[in-house]
Amino acid sequence: MAILEILTYPEPRLRAQAEPVDRFDRPELQQRVDDLLQTMAALPACVGVAAPQVGYPYRLLVIQCQNSRKPPLEHPGLLVVGNPEILSWSGTEVGREGCLSLPDYTGNVLRAQTIQVAFQDRDGQPRQLTLQGFAARVMQHEIDHLNGTLFTDRIVSRKTDLFPRKQRQ
Repeated sequence: MAILEILTYPEPRLRAQAEPVDRFDRPELQQRVDDLLQTMAALPACVGVAAPQVGYPYRLLVIQCQNSRKPPLEHPGLLVVGNPEILSWSGTEVGREGCLSLPDYTGNVLRAQTIQVAFQDRDGQPRQLTLQGFAARVMQHEIDHLNGTLFTDRIVSRKTDLFPRKQRQ
């Protein structure tokens, strides 16, 4: 396992469409999953990493919301997500987001409050989940990475909704 380097904007690979995962039984894929998990665990306050953020161009991401500073009331625990697709959504809410690939900024982003998502787990088995609140926001953010979209593409105004990140002492 390895802690991988996070690509940062304006790296062009962050704008590429990720390819579907076709086989989950490949040792290389399982190694990448382990690397994503170790990378996420090594980064303070990290709740998710998408494979394109580490230069791996596949529709694969990991999420773990319960360790965040603002954990959701209900969280799905640790998720390994392949080939996700949002099936439905409801409600909207503006919330502050940050990103490992844009480390110097946060921004206000409008997202769905509740989503239903279909995906394949680490073993390639089909799953569906309904996520709400913070967990739904994290999943939408990470799926955006698979589509070459950054949170700054979703803010309404760069003048009023984009903020320099506060530096921690």
